[in-house]
Amino acid sequence: MISKEKHDELQERMERLGIKDADLIEKFILGSGKGGQKINKTSSCVYLKHIPSGIEIKCQRDRSREMNRFYARRDLCERLEEKLENKKSERQQAIEKIRRQKRRRSRKAKEKMLANKKQVSEKKSLRRSPKDFD
Repeated sequence: MISKEKHDELQERMERLGIKDADLIEKFILGSGKGGQKINKTSSCVYLKHIPSGIEIKCQRDRSREMNRFYARRDLCERLEEKLENKKSERQQAIEKIRRQKRRRSRKAKEKMLANKKQVSEKKSLRRSPKDFD
């Protein structure tokens, strides 16, 4: 499942950030969502709480409990790094990008866009072949 190199790399990252297993509360809870009976019967969803920082992670990406434990610890490291370095995560940047894309245009920007469309339309109308005048 998880290679030894990846596991060792995660352990080093946790040590570098000062995360100890004693500081973690780990629970295995019933999963939810698609997957049928199997997902509803097994406790493969991992809940992880880092006591000193108060960061909570809930992970259910995989059917395997061990994989979810790995992913949860990795997510905890990422969140803690973001908190320590005061930088925005890739996920948060993606959310902000979508928000900017969905935002309404200002009146000035809309007028400018429509003027440009009209100009392109006029240019294309000049390309048409002349009609017969009989």
